[in-house]
Amino acid sequence: MIKVRTVLFCIALGLSCWQLGQGGYLHAKAVLAQQLIEDAWQQTLENLQHNKPWPWADTWPVGRLKVPAHDIDLYVLAGDSGSTLAFGPGHRIGSARPGELGTSLISAHRDTHFSFLKRLVVGDEILFQGTDGYWQHYQVSNSVVAHESSAIVDIRANNRLVLVTCYPFDAIMPGGPLRFVVFAERKKNTLNKNA
Repeated sequence: MIKVRTVLFCIALGLSCWQLGQGGYLHAKAVLAQQLIEDAWQQTLENLQHNKPWPWADTWPVGRLKVPAHDIDLYVLAGDSGSTLAFGPGHRIGSARPGELGTSLISAHRDTHFSFLKRLVVGDEILFQGTDGYWQHYQVSNSVVAHESSAIVDIRANNRLVLVTCYPFDAIMPGGPLRFVVFAERKKNTLNKNA
């Protein structure tokens, strides 16, 4: 009887350690990737070409996202596939680039890069630097929880930035059908080279 308990305890302990290790690995990968992407971003601003953060990458940085009130500074990658979001926020291909007319959609994981979305409030400023080096200034106007199948983005809206992540925050199981969506409107006459 004692041997069975010991074996079950060891199995439970091993599974717990494995789960903790997986979570730590994901966070470490996200932090390291942002450092490599930062180097590629600096090269992009200098030579105005797409620069991959590592040779085998299937994406490249397209922008930089800052939220000063929450000390957030992230690099945004082209596309929002699962493999891209493992390394950083992704700009949805087909949506407008921030600063262009239309709606720009950026998504990221709730437990890494976009975990701060739960702390955003109406009025918070969001800054986005495009490949031209200019910063666009946006202001949070609203946030909602929506089902993944709903049309959360009005592509006709002009000069809007939409940030999306899975919901609820701090969930035990990955994925799920709900999304946390933050809407930010572009401020007028805020285009400049300084953040």
